[in-house]
Amino acid sequence: MRLSWDIFCSVIDNFGDIGVCWRLARQLAGERAEPVRLWVDDLAAFAQLERRLDATRDEQDLDGVNIQRWQAPFPAVQPQAVVIEAFACNPPADFLAAMAAQNPPPVWINLEYLSAEAWVEGCHALGSRHPRLPLTHHFFFPGFTAKTGGLLREADLLAARDVFQTDQGAQQQWLGALGLDAQEQTLPRVSLFCYDNPVLAELLAHWSQAQPLCLLVADGKPRRTVAEWLGEDFPPGSHVQRGQLRLIALPFLPQADYDRLLWACQLNFVRGEDSFVRAQWAARPMVWHIYPQEEDAHLIKLDAFLARYTEGLNTADETLVQGFWQAWNRGDGEACVRGWPALWQAQARLAEHAHRWSDELAQTPDLMQALAAFASEKRQAAG
Repeated sequence: MRLSWDIFCSVIDNFGDIGVCWRLARQLAGERAEPVRLWVDDLAAFAQLERRLDATRDEQDLDGVNIQRWQAPFPAVQPQAVVIEAFACNPPADFLAAMAAQNPPPVWINLEYLSAEAWVEGCHALGSRHPRLPLTHHFFFPGFTAKTGGLLREADLLAARDVFQTDQGAQQQWLGALGLDAQEQTLPRVSLFCYDNPVLAELLAHWSQAQPLCLLVADGKPRRTVAEWLGEDFPPGSHVQRGQLRLIALPFLPQADYDRLLWACQLNFVRGEDSFVRAQWAARPMVWHIYPQEEDAHLIKLDAFLARYTEGLNTADETLVQGFWQAWNRGDGEACVRGWPALWQAQARLAEHAHRWSDELAQTPDLMQALAAFASEKRQAAG
């Protein structure tokens, strides 16, 4: 069934929400060739992620997606066949009324946050009636099993990854364009993307005294934390040597280049949801910095994912991965420094495991396909 889509995105305090919505919108437009309208309340933040975007314009088209500024008063527009509100961002009341006036009304989906917790399977795709309007709100959960909505994965993503990771020439060319010289390209590479974390300073000090390492530091909070540790400016494009540690400050990378960064590194520190998912498709060892929540609720989600992710590892490596991730997220610098040498030495085994994990995830439909199948079923049932 041919569909059309409205996607609403409210940018909170990072780039994960708009990152997910922009990937989904482009995939719908590119792979299904269907009309997609993306409503974003912070185009300035979006423009940092997508350099072609003009944040001064209220409407523009990129990659087949119609991008609209989400503002008040909201324009009088006809809703599309499917309306996705990302992460419970609440579409405007006038738009909901327009949805209710259609016959049949649009399929209304709340795209939820990603979680590996067991309860997600039981709540996935459940509906809830609006208290006043003749609309049903469906809760759609991304996830890691066939009983959830899956993960965003473009049709050609894994093939492109495999070509890049087996082509040394392509990697050298890309790293060179990123600013790494020939000597820097010979060093083991780790990418760093995280929230504020006091543990980082202790790890930086340890890395400076360990074996040679090239740390590719993402723009934003990671770069500012490294600058504080260095005690000097560390603007994008900087190359700094501290003992055995080579530090490179990256510019803000477009999504396609961030994927290549993950593919080109031996281990990736990632955060939140969007980079976390892309790191899994990169099939490289990783360390996840989960978004901190009140009363340490995020640690429950962390443990739920670790329980799934470490299945199949030998007992020693399972303990190693779980211990380091938990120390990183709990702010235990001593445990991180103590665990790093073993984590790094286990790199080859962890890389094999990461590839198996990626292959297993790829056996289930990706999130875009699952959303389209669900929406088509609901539209057909509504007549």
